[in-house]
Amino acid sequence: MNSFSFAAEPEILADSAILVEASTGRIIYEKNADLQREPASMTKMLTCVLALENLDPLKEITMNQAAATTEDNTLNWAAGDSVSAKDMINAVMLVSENGGAIALAQAVAGNNTEFAEIMNDKAKAIGCTDSHFVNPNGLPNPNHYSTAADMARIAVYCMKNETFREIVNTRRTSIHWRYPKDKWAELNNTNELLSKYKGADGIKTGWTRAAGGCLAASAKRGEIELIAIVMHSTDQDTRFEDATSLLNYGFERVRMIGILDKDKVDRRVFVRGGKKATVRVEPLNDLNFPLMAGEDSKLLRVTYDLPKIVDADKGIVKGKVLGEAVLRYDGKPVARVPLVACKNVDAGFSLGSLFVKIIAPFLND
Repeated sequence: MNSFSFAAEPEILADSAILVEASTGRIIYEKNADLQREPASMTKMLTCVLALENLDPLKEITMNQAAATTEDNTLNWAAGDSVSAKDMINAVMLVSENGGAIALAQAVAGNNTEFAEIMNDKAKAIGCTDSHFVNPNGLPNPNHYSTAADMARIAVYCMKNETFREIVNTRRTSIHWRYPKDKWAELNNTNELLSKYKGADGIKTGWTRAAGGCLAASAKRGEIELIAIVMHSTDQDTRFEDATSLLNYGFERVRMIGILDKDKVDRRVFVRGGKKATVRVEPLNDLNFPLMAGEDSKLLRVTYDLPKIVDADKGIVKGKVLGEAVLRYDGKPVARVPLVACKNVDAGFSLGSLFVKIIAPFLND
């Protein structure tokens, strides 16, 4: 566990940047984080997580003429070439294959316009507030923009997908064409931090003249995982230097505090109309919180937002969200975790449920 350090804020050359703790998204440092900028190939984080969520990894992805002739044909595609969805996602994330992103978008949605709508809907669901996407690869377009804060939200979401994590932490791999069968390519990840920074485990580079140097970088040391976003660096090298400075700052300044162990929380809710009178709830996952230099763990407090009674007229399924645990620092909410039912409760009658029915009017729920 890191000890607290009052590290000096990093000097970031990029126009905008942000550093967040990966499990909570808590902001550790920001510079013009809400400034709209073109995200370049960081866009592909969203493209690939949507592909992972919507495509069978063995699905055959075929390059049509439009995809094969997209700018920067890194792997020398020809119309009719095909690979598995898994291999195409690797190509898009490791060597930033622009045409491959087009092909994935077409496989998911049929065309790029429909896929862009899916991207924008997903971004809003994740919590993005200042982003708009019109293509799956980040090639320049005045209507294609995001912010460092929104890119961090997308990165946090993506890194919770284990397959995504595995892909972006791959330094090199090879892919093999379905057609033509004798064609293959070796992929070397464009993210040089993977081999240069201790604990680096992702995520995605980006570069266009309009966007400048962009980078979504992540690293994990012990219990702490950080995500740094850099946008509009002056060149392709300073984005790595900026991300390194941000990550160093975070690891020097942050420590994780264990708040809730999901297996040790014992809270119960009365059940009305069920074969059991109560149901136990537990946090959906453990809750840890990044505490920064100068903050006092004694000011952390958990409150439980739970109804006193839940109805079981249609039954209660194990895993159903019944409330949430709210972590507060000095009285202000800073993190939340859903509270879910630990077991099924069937609708029906029991002496216990009869008792609950009798006392219900006297409970303030």
